Amino acid sequence: MRPQVSIRDVATRAKVSVGTVSNVLNRPEIVAPGTRERVQHAIVELGFVRNDAARQLRSGTPKAIGLVVLDVGNPFFTDVARGAEEAASEAGHAVVLCNSDESPQREARHVELLTEQRVHGVLITPVATDLASVRRLRECGLSVVLVDHPTTDLGLCSVAVDDRAGGRLAVTHLLAEGYERLVMVNGPAHVHQARERYRGALDAVRAARRPKSVLEELTMPALNVASGQRAGEQILARATRPDAVFCANDLLALGMLQTFVRTGVRVPADIAIVGYDDIDFAASAAVPLTSVRQPRQLIGRTAAELVIAETMTPDEHEHQHVLFAPELVVRESSLRARGR
Repeated sequence: MRPQVSIRDVATRAKVSVGTVSNVLNRPEIVAPGTRERVQHAIVELGFVRNDAARQLRSGTPKAIGLVVLDVGNPFFTDVARGAEEAASEAGHAVVLCNSDESPQREARHVELLTEQRVHGVLITPVATDLASVRRLRECGLSVVLVDHPTTDLGLCSVAVDDRAGGRLAVTHLLAEGYERLVMVNGPAHVHQARERYRGALDAVRAARRPKSVLEELTMPALNVASGQRAGEQILARATRPDAVFCANDLLALGMLQTFVRTGVRVPADIAIVGYDDIDFAASAAVPLTSVRQPRQLIGRTAAELVIAETMTPDEHEHQHVLFAPELVVRESSLRARGR
């Protein structure tokens, strides 16, 4: 491997000081034309490549923001990242994407890396409720915006959707369609969004004056397609099956739908399904999926705009807690009249 050419190598070849080479790179107008030409010739001859990352670290003005998400394989977070990247690009910034995979340990390692790289700010969907990684970022003087995780912390910005309202929308719809035996397939208890969606589901049961027993919670280890498939298998193994299922996200719902279609269970005639997120695959599923829509790209864009605004004018910045309202998108998977 060819050794990297340093600024000192250029200075030696051009027979000037390192400071002169730096001036040619950053303030060429102050360098005498003859000297500037000699340095530029040495740069070309040696194949020197300017290290902008190192320069930014020295100047303390990096143009990158970190984005730490729970699962980069989830299209919801792909769309959030797209929105963040669009806003960052417009402001002349890049986005460093990190995947915690719902692991506090991986999240902590990513946070450590981002602080070492001295990124401009960090957008993060935290794994745990104690927000240890967020505190670490703040202690290092970085601007932080919580993504898909509301907070009342006056020292932070946050951008999220009202997940409790989303859970309420989903189960209110199923009860209004006349379903009597409901299961909510949920994710791990430490995931804030999963807990809030279940709370909203219980709100809907209470508002309908139905007994709490009408809604059962089935907790799975992850919010992905494989967990949805396993949940479907568990439900089908029961002597008494539910007539409707609310899944905490669309990946769970699509995994469950795959299991049902493979085993000949009719959706919604035998079992109705409602998902959450309204990812692009929801509308094009084997049975178009009813889902609670979140403005995914807008979440990412808004979060990036907030963190960039704080880093540009920290003394004038006022922290904001942006909470978008969810929307229920009804499709074939939950409409009882079409399935009977």
